[in-house]
Amino acid sequence: MDVRVQGAVPPGPFLGARDLFEATHDLEKPVRVRVRDDPDERTWAGHYDDHHVLNISRQAATSIMARELALHEYAHMHRHEEAHPSHTFDLREAVYLGLAGKSVERRVLHQCRQLANHAKDIYADDITLTVGPTDKLVTFLESELAASVADNPRERRQGHRLTAGADPTMTAVNAAFAVALLERHDLLDDDHRIYALAHAASEDAPSVDVDWFRTRFKTLATDVDESAYRRVLVDLVQAFVDAQDATARPAAD
Repeated sequence: MDVRVQGAVPPGPFLGARDLFEATHDLEKPVRVRVRDDPDERTWAGHYDDHHVLNISRQAATSIMARELALHEYAHMHRHEEAHPSHTFDLREAVYLGLAGKSVERRVLHQCRQLANHAKDIYADDITLTVGPTDKLVTFLESELAASVADNPRERRQGHRLTAGADPTMTAVNAAFAVALLERHDLLDDDHRIYALAHAASEDAPSVDVDWFRTRFKTLATDVDESAYRRVLVDLVQAFVDAQDATARPAAD
């Protein structure tokens, strides 16, 4: 694998991730690591005719998760090169099919794309979790979920949240994704703290069937074809929008 780091950051995590990755996988195209100054854009991969680009924020590139984030993006690149349906199917098509006949806020549309990206991430992390250490990723997902749950106010009056904070519906879906991914790879003990966090997230968003989303993510077929993948994404989007609709209805007195 040809990996070149562009930017004033230590190249070690990206080259270390390369060494782990190429022990069992390879990329045909070279990778250019491009460091961004925006701390809100953690990582994302760009795919071009003759190379890939790993875009990463400076904050993420110098964090303790840099190697794991790089591994994750290399896995996305591999899925793209092998033309896996999760990485070649246009997410917008599934979102628009799932929203057919509905009118939603721009915020919900953005969240539907996040939801669809979770399914894409499952297939990338099927690789990530087989090529590198898993402890830091488990801790990372737990801490991210804990932060979101803490940002969801518990007290409500007349069915309305008292402050802004994390969106409880999206947090519940994120919890389902995190648990599903880790269960898919047998990384959780029965008493792991993430289960309590997922339960708290589900209580904050009672309209979301967290177990349904968890099962859908966990059981995504490895050898899925484009048609089946489209159906899964449409089902996920429709279920999420239905949960948002239920949340938006005022609670009974």
